[in-house]
Amino acid sequence: MTDPDWPLGLFEGYGIELEYMIVTREGLDVAPLCDRLIHGMVGSYEAEIEQGEIAWSNELVLHVVELKTNGPAASFDGLEHHFQENVRRVGLELEALGARLMPTAMHPWMDPDAEMRLWPHEYNAVYEAFHRIFDCRGHGWANLQSAHLNLSFSNAEEFGRLHAAIRLLLPILPALAASSPVMDGRVTGRLDNRLAVYRHNARRIPEAAGRVIPERADSPDDYQREILGPLYRAIAPHDPDSILREEWLNARGAIARFDRGAIEIRVLDVQECPLADLAIARAISAVLEAIVEERWLPWGAQRTWPIAPLEAIFLRTVDAAERAEIHESDYLAAFGLGSRRSCSAGALWRHLLEATVLNSPPSGADWVGALETILERGSLAQRISTALGAGRSIKAVYSELCDCLVDARLFRT
Repeated sequence: MTDPDWPLGLFEGYGIELEYMIVTREGLDVAPLCDRLIHGMVGSYEAEIEQGEIAWSNELVLHVVELKTNGPAASFDGLEHHFQENVRRVGLELEALGARLMPTAMHPWMDPDAEMRLWPHEYNAVYEAFHRIFDCRGHGWANLQSAHLNLSFSNAEEFGRLHAAIRLLLPILPALAASSPVMDGRVTGRLDNRLAVYRHNARRIPEAAGRVIPERADSPDDYQREILGPLYRAIAPHDPDSILREEWLNARGAIARFDRGAIEIRVLDVQECPLADLAIARAISAVLEAIVEERWLPWGAQRTWPIAPLEAIFLRTVDAAERAEIHESDYLAAFGLGSRRSCSAGALWRHLLEATVLNSPPSGADWVGALETILERGSLAQRISTALGAGRSIKAVYSELCDCLVDARLFRT
């Protein structure tokens, strides 16, 4: 499966995708207006429109719009400003429709069984196939917004090293990025409800998501044999026209995109503004680069980790984000904390970031301040929960989150 045309090596290309809800301006209820938004920009119903460095595209459901880098970016520098400018432009278009954008990974009171509306235009055949096979009315399909981080590789060895590093780090990503503590109009006690429902949205075809933590795959050929091959065989009886026989059918927490020479990380909840999303993306990339460089653990040891212990840590961070306790001493040792018997996921992130991006941060970089806010005040999910626990209403908190998106500022309790 190796492809000599993959142009970008490790940490030479970055792709960011941010999904946002469209909601009514006053009531904040979901508003299925993405097609009208795009039509208003270009005069036709397009699946994607290019706006300079950023492209706008539809998603499965009509109340979601995605903003993404228009091709791989050579660095993260300036991306938050490009995204923020496009957030502003989307907001201006939606204002005329009586709507606005809402951040975070789940709408807090949406009834997905009653309110789900599939995108009906170009690419609809794919969405109809998903709906026919999986039934997209539940939260796990109709009510979840994520941030995707794509990281490049240029050959089979680079793929294997990057895949091993991502598998090792993936269990603690919700500790930084959880933003979905509210579902069905209530605080559930779990900080990443999006991932909790996402884990089960493809239960009819278990090979689609696996256990979210990807299986070991040291090369593209391993990946085809262990992951894509079984998935394509499982979907075939349900998809006789092979509409879904594509790499994006894979719903694991990180998926290989051999068509673009990248691995796409999918377990990140979208944050309150692009500044926060790009800060998290920078942090993850820096730590992954340190892992690939074998700063704490040789590659041979990285790639042998079985799924079970990684999954156990992941499920705890889905529930408790940065407050999840990690008591697997061998996991802590894999990041240079061999003397610790246990620590919180937040403390582990503090250690990792002080060893990478926080030890010599660029002067005046706003994204460094965003990371410090997350480390000191907690994940966005924890900050939302704290605000609600102090007596603020769900609508008031999510109205402020909408303002944070417009104002390019982090949510602080």
